Amino acid sequence: MSEEKSASASDVDLFGAPITQIRERWGRASFAKTKENQELVSLLRAAGWSQGRIARYLGCDEKTLRKHFSRELEDGADLIEGMALEVTLKKMRSGNSVATSRIFEIIDKGRVEPPAPKTKPEEKREQQLGKKALANLEAETAHEESGWGELLN
Repeated sequence: MSEEKSASASDVDLFGAPITQIRERWGRASFAKTKENQELVSLLRAAGWSQGRIARYLGCDEKTLRKHFSRELEDGADLIEGMALEVTLKKMRSGNSVATSRIFEIIDKGRVEPPAPKTKPEEKREQQLGKKALANLEAETAHEESGWGELLN
């Protein structure tokens, strides 16, 4: 009988209530990063969305967004453009003439060199002197303006 009491005593707390495992999880559930979310963040960033707007759309904090999607936030436009080019290339290989012409347009666009920036002739600005430099200059030229220089020489 003492064995039954000790076994049953361990199944109840000090107040006699049965001990059950806590099934609730405390705190917020962790954010799940998926391939779909990565592509979505890249697309939204390429579309010009701000980080705050993307975080609100995904239902996470901006810090969480930056933690999990730093690459997508930084290079989102390039990732999306690369995926689009890859799909276009696959269509071109299958014989799609529209995709072929689109690839050639992209290649031609990539070959065009950007125009050289227009350079304005630099205007010579008078060097602005500080307080000490102005005081030294005035001290050197003071005898010329006052006329005392001729008398003292």
